[in-house]
Amino acid sequence: MKRNTKLLMCTFLVLSMIGTACSSKNAEEPAKQPEKQTNTGASNGTKTEDTESNEVVEVSTASQSDPYLKFDEGESWEKNAVYDAYEKDIGVKITNKWIADVTQFKEKVKITIASDDLPDFLLVNATQLKELTEADMIMDITQLYDQYATDETKQFLTMDGGMQMKTATFDGKLMGIPSSYNPYQYQYLYVRTDWLKELNLPEPKTMADLMTIAEAFKTKNPGKTNTPYGLAVSKNPFNIETGVTGLRAFLNGYHAYENMWIEDSNGGLVNSDIQPEVKTALAALQDMFKKGLIDPEFTVKDSEKAAELIYNNSIGLVFGASWTPAQLAQGAIKDGKVVQEWGAYPIPSVDDKPAQGQIGLGVDEYYVISKKAKHPEGVIKLLNQYVIVGNNPNEEQKIYEYGKDRVEKGSNYWLLNPLRVGRQKDNNGEVLPKAIENKDESILETKDQRTRYERAMKYVNGEDVNMWWEYLISGPNGAVSHNPAIMANGQYLQNKFYGAPTQTMADRQEILLKKRDEVYFKIIMGQVSVDEFDKFVEEWKKLGGDEITKEVNEWYATHK
Repeated sequence: MKRNTKLLMCTFLVLSMIGTACSSKNAEEPAKQPEKQTNTGASNGTKTEDTESNEVVEVSTASQSDPYLKFDEGESWEKNAVYDAYEKDIGVKITNKWIADVTQFKEKVKITIASDDLPDFLLVNATQLKELTEADMIMDITQLYDQYATDETKQFLTMDGGMQMKTATFDGKLMGIPSSYNPYQYQYLYVRTDWLKELNLPEPKTMADLMTIAEAFKTKNPGKTNTPYGLAVSKNPFNIETGVTGLRAFLNGYHAYENMWIEDSNGGLVNSDIQPEVKTALAALQDMFKKGLIDPEFTVKDSEKAAELIYNNSIGLVFGASWTPAQLAQGAIKDGKVVQEWGAYPIPSVDDKPAQGQIGLGVDEYYVISKKAKHPEGVIKLLNQYVIVGNNPNEEQKIYEYGKDRVEKGSNYWLLNPLRVGRQKDNNGEVLPKAIENKDESILETKDQRTRYERAMKYVNGEDVNMWWEYLISGPNGAVSHNPAIMANGQYLQNKFYGAPTQTMADRQEILLKKRDEVYFKIIMGQVSVDEFDKFVEEWKKLGGDEITKEVNEWYATHK
């Protein structure tokens, strides 16, 4: 759980306060209190038997030097308040085998693996997890985890039903700890509601409604600009990293999906990119493009550039993640006033069948433990403590988030926690809209909810109009207010394939995606007939798609 980094730079410091990196991973708290176990972690800041007996174990790792991390005077990666807190509270001393800039970290990990010079624990991707397992370089932590992980930790990492833990399991052996985040992150349709009122248009419930609204926004030009369009689109519309101005949700409205493995009528898995529903969605996009409802220059504009048409009143429709209002605020708030009114809506459907928004697994990186580690139990203790601090915060434990003075100052000290896992589910959609509407903070359950409530209420009470964006996320009829119904009605679809990339996938996937985007774009822009999609399907199969499908189904036969 990952959002578009470039688009979030303007709000990064704000969002990081709630424990969310640009990757949307956050650690939120289930209500269950931790059970006390010998040598498995410290609850509410108390010391374990390890520290009481002055036993300290040392574990090494590798860290990313993030530009948003600002050290307090006299502190560094070698010596800081967060590392000191871990050593004091649970008897684990943290050292870094190496530190690399965030832009170089992944490359450094590759070199580390190739040279067989792993620290005690390391963050790796799914492919590397598989490679390290096959190379017998990392530890089977099944028994270690069972012995040292607290009940609270085990519950925390299986809130999704255990799916993320399954992705780290090979032949029944747990080979890594998922760097988890909430997979239930949906896309929404954001619409200029002031324009709906002005033009007497209905709220969008179907794709036909969306088309009607887009055409009206284009032809009647309520923004009174020289370049009115219907729907905002950017140059990477099918990329999962495009959190706003993308088209994945548009596809979902036609029951089509971007690069997912879904079940067919025979119970096998097929790739979504070549299904007939995609052709229907592409035909609709081509029609929109011909009518001038899509910016003809969308293929050369990144998300930020495409969003400028939103800010300047040229566009009033955009698909985006729950955090999109933080982006919309750049155009919606001017001179201390709200000058654009927006509403958030579930993805509309092309027919009477509700649209299912595609979601990820909530994990794409893992913490692995080297077979050479002398104190692997120390890694599990770090995991336990991170969960405890997030679930049961107290004044002393603010050190883990803010540093020694325990005061928020924008230093992002939480980035120093060497092993971070996020909550796999939240009930923000059930709690926050009610709390904000009724001004009732007594029902708030988590730190994230309290933070969001405080921000939204500053807008509600007229204290800070700049907090408008939080109200559009968390308030009544805000984006997350739709989540309970989405969850209850199963209006989401998750990838059925959660294994590491297959051999052919690793070799051919990039080629297939490049070919797909090339054909999709040509169809959308009317450069070729929509029937070109059928030719693409056949080519996709010949370029390795059939072999990948075979490999995926061989995997699926043993993982149903």
